[in-house]
Amino acid sequence: MGDLHIRATPRRAMVLAAGLGTRMRAHSDEVPKPLVTVRGKALIDYALDRLAAAGVERAVVNVHHLADQIERHLAGRQRPAIAISDERAELLGTGGGVVRAMPLIGEAPFFHVNSDTIWIDGETPNLVRLAHAFDPARMDALLLLAPAATSIGYTGRGDFTMAADGRLKRRGEHETAPFVYAGAAILTRAFFAGVAAGPSSLSPLFDRAIAAGRLSGLALDGTWMHVGTPEAVRAAEAALVASAA
Repeated sequence: MGDLHIRATPRRAMVLAAGLGTRMRAHSDEVPKPLVTVRGKALIDYALDRLAAAGVERAVVNVHHLADQIERHLAGRQRPAIAISDERAELLGTGGGVVRAMPLIGEAPFFHVNSDTIWIDGETPNLVRLAHAFDPARMDALLLLAPAATSIGYTGRGDFTMAADGRLKRRGEHETAPFVYAGAAILTRAFFAGVAAGPSSLSPLFDRAIAAGRLSGLALDGTWMHVGTPEAVRAAEAALVASAA
């Protein structure tokens, strides 16, 4: 009998790289946001390098805005192997993009990573921590969460509160919450059950999983940086320099 609690790191991943990057302005008109560089390295390569280091063998990357540039950039990458999910005809959103890519992702739980999120790891890489904490018996999704108050490039009021057992609840409309979604998760096929093809968001799926008690979180160990604007690029570069000192 196998262990019902899967602790192996997922071997597949979905990297979201299709967004328009409108808040990046000066960069995103000529260069797609995933190829904006922080300390000389493209944002998407931070995500892909972390996935490779965690043991991911194949990453599905969706493309829409300036898609040719992203495809050329990824053409030579071996680890992880890259599969392109083409959204040139229609931008499908954070949920619909995954539904389109499911034949490339497969049946097993997989990492889901935004291409504009980077972080400085603590002693154990956060993707490894995420894999060790994931329990498919209790979870349809496990989100990596960063502290809203101390994250770089983030100015919102947080996304979630987290119970002692890791289960999540949404921030109320006029409230603040201690944690913000850090743009990395492990998701399951069950999380997307019944979602039709076409444009859609992850947000209502988070709510559905919360209602079922099957959305959990893990607090990030280290420093999270949301690189959504040119100012945030400079702040992230400064943090990376400081961490290497």
